Amino acid sequence: MTATSPPPPQHDRVLIVDFGSQVTQLIARRVREAGVYCEVHPYNRADKAFLQAFAPKAVILSGGPASVGDAGAPLADSEIFAMGVPVLGICYGQMCMVHQLGGAADSVGDREFGRARMQLTAASPLFEGLAQAGGGEEVWMSHGDRVTRAPDGFEVVGASPGAPFAAIADEARQFYGLMFHPEVAHTPNGAKMIGNFVRRIAGCAGDWTMGAYRDEAIAAIRAQVGDDGRVICGLSGGVDSAVAAVLIHEAIGERLTCVFVDHGMMRLGEAEQVVGLFRDHYNIPLIAMDESDRFLSALAGVSEPEQKRKIIGKLFIDVFEQQAGAIEGAGFLAQGTLYPDVIESVSFDGGPSVTIKSHHNVGGLPERMNLTLVEPLRSLFKDEVRALGRQLGLPEAFVGRHPFPGPGLAIRCPGDITRDKLDSLRQADAIYLEEIRAAGLYDAIWQAFAVLLPVKTVGVMGDGRTYENVCALRAVTSVDGMTADFFPFPWEVLGRAATRIVNEVNGVNRVVYDVTSKPPGTIEWE
Repeated sequence: MTATSPPPPQHDRVLIVDFGSQVTQLIARRVREAGVYCEVHPYNRADKAFLQAFAPKAVILSGGPASVGDAGAPLADSEIFAMGVPVLGICYGQMCMVHQLGGAADSVGDREFGRARMQLTAASPLFEGLAQAGGGEEVWMSHGDRVTRAPDGFEVVGASPGAPFAAIADEARQFYGLMFHPEVAHTPNGAKMIGNFVRRIAGCAGDWTMGAYRDEAIAAIRAQVGDDGRVICGLSGGVDSAVAAVLIHEAIGERLTCVFVDHGMMRLGEAEQVVGLFRDHYNIPLIAMDESDRFLSALAGVSEPEQKRKIIGKLFIDVFEQQAGAIEGAGFLAQGTLYPDVIESVSFDGGPSVTIKSHHNVGGLPERMNLTLVEPLRSLFKDEVRALGRQLGLPEAFVGRHPFPGPGLAIRCPGDITRDKLDSLRQADAIYLEEIRAAGLYDAIWQAFAVLLPVKTVGVMGDGRTYENVCALRAVTSVDGMTADFFPFPWEVLGRAATRIVNEVNGVNRVVYDVTSKPPGTIEWE
């Protein structure tokens, strides 16, 4: 199976050079939020030839785990500082820039992690619209090393007790360095700082919008598929594959066929909703099949979550390949691949990426299918996909849905899976979401769901003893899914949900609420 990428968008472009920070993606999100297109590339691939071809209007150097003075520490290509474009270094990126331009950055034993107060010591366009010189800004620090001497031409424009060079600027060359992380939500005005850099300092037009992208993507799809190419698209029921399908349908019409496989682990009424949306509302050719018996038989007695994922993924491939083979003339396979998937597939140092868990994704389809990938969303983040979905007229109730894992309820049912357990979980999950919506809280929550635990407890219903399952409720707030906090429900909302679940769902006699943050936990239980 081969993959092709659409041509690069015709917009001002910012290059983000990745030195291995865990939050590099957040830099890209902040740049996109400012209406500017950007891409993330590993430091060792951003060489002179690449830079000349990419032609960035500005460059941002990310943070990273290394110490700039160590042997073999990653450095930026010197061409970055010779291109005549603005450069912003963040944390390690600042120290890298300082080191390469003749200053000094060392480990001085004064580590600084968490919130800090930075005093602005001089005016700079980087902080336009924020506190004036002499004022303070709350920022987020995370560093063990720090700058100890700025290069010639730089002045200090911000300082904190643990970082005397918290913000430095060479206004003549438009080089800037920040010891703190403006990309994280813990720096309240960080997005404004990044916006100032890409819009005010670099002069980027700010014309990256989903309305413009929609037209560009449609043109790119038509160019790739041609006048008579046919595309198949595997619908998972999620937002990404749905938006990809509707976008491709706008481009090539009836030459798109969608395939939806109900593996028996969808949410209540979800299969009917997906089929109705695409077959009735959008009139997109759709092959829909109920393969729940096949999947549940293969999962019988399996309790290890990674094994569940692999079984589901393999069966999905088998079913999808069988159906795809019946679509005459199909030469292209559509996927809802997003930009974070692209970034995470390449580690910053060129080494292999660590697999935390398998993913239910048609990207695993075998080479023998001989299909070319069409991935119209591979330049977009999740929030951009939702915005594009709204542009395409997808219903808000669908576009704004909370994330749902590819293996579905299989990983929200720890232990072995049975139809009875799945039915109980489906009903409990539906009740929980109904109560959240009734309280007007759905859009304030990143993700909410029920988990049916393989634990039984004693209860009393009427005059009788019960010994039934525990249902756990989970709801988190998050900006990006990388970190998350539990949602602080009003007790009456949780109380109503718990009462209804115990009264209406067979097999459940106790409800608990998960108050674990991420980290140390994950959002999903498996």
